[in-house]
Amino acid sequence: MNQAVPATDGSSGYGRGVLFVLTAGIIWSTVGLGVRLIEDASHWQILLYRSLTVTPFLFAVLWIRSRGHPLAVIRQAGPSAAFAGLCLFFAYAGGIYAIQATTVASALLIFASAPMFAALLGWLALGERVRTATAIAILFAVLGVGIMVAEGFSSGNLEGNLAAIGSALGFAVYTVILRYGRARDMMPSAFLSGFITLCLTIPICIGLGLPLVISANDASIALSMGVFQIGAGLVLYTIGSKTVPSAELTLLSLGEVLLAPVWVWMYMAEVPSPHTLLGGAVLLAAIVGNAVTGMRRRAAPVAATEN
Repeated sequence: MNQAVPATDGSSGYGRGVLFVLTAGIIWSTVGLGVRLIEDASHWQILLYRSLTVTPFLFAVLWIRSRGHPLAVIRQAGPSAAFAGLCLFFAYAGGIYAIQATTVASALLIFASAPMFAALLGWLALGERVRTATAIAILFAVLGVGIMVAEGFSSGNLEGNLAAIGSALGFAVYTVILRYGRARDMMPSAFLSGFITLCLTIPICIGLGLPLVISANDASIALSMGVFQIGAGLVLYTIGSKTVPSAELTLLSLGEVLLAPVWVWMYMAEVPSPHTLLGGAVLLAAIVGNAVTGMRRRAAPVAATEN
């Protein structure tokens, strides 16, 4: 006779992964507010001070997860973890340069291409098929971001736009590498991204003539961002990558773009435009729709036949 079999651990694992990645996007969405509250520090100085706290924070996470053997876990993660960390640095650096060199609207619209890069790379490198619902959601996500930034969009600076593409591609590659190593602990990739950023931003600041000491206000905000925004978000995103496909990971993380204007509106009284509200609604529908269809698909009962 036919008997419904309950959902497997895979469906519950996917649901937890979606929740972790959505939470990571929510946490990352507050980064823009943090940057707005900083008075004088440049983006490179902010990146440097963030890495001063995100690096030890993620090392502590590794220590706890490895029960006191973080270096062993880093060695087990292999060279791919170091490459993933380098890709994340380029994603951060490219994003910073893009925002400086082109319009914010142009940069945000290009950043929204990350799910498409991740879908293509995940298919080529890992053989991950993209669900039809996810492909549709990606298109609607790009449309939503486009509506949000329509008022300020322009072709912008070519170098800035290329940097934005590099940032989106770097984050997509980082995501695919997490999926590639999902059978082992890939948390070292998050730690190494902070360590690499720390090692590279110090000489960059010196080379640009930027002082390594910034004001107490700016330092306190940037240091807290390293733990409560970047660090915490990376931990959740990395855990979620074990069960959520590459394209869906980057799509779900676009909650960062969706909520960033909300926090600025709430705490700095910057009223979002009608374009922002409409585009945000489309983006929200894309993110939620993909998550719901994904969980329904994995939780659907499987018919089993017994003689």
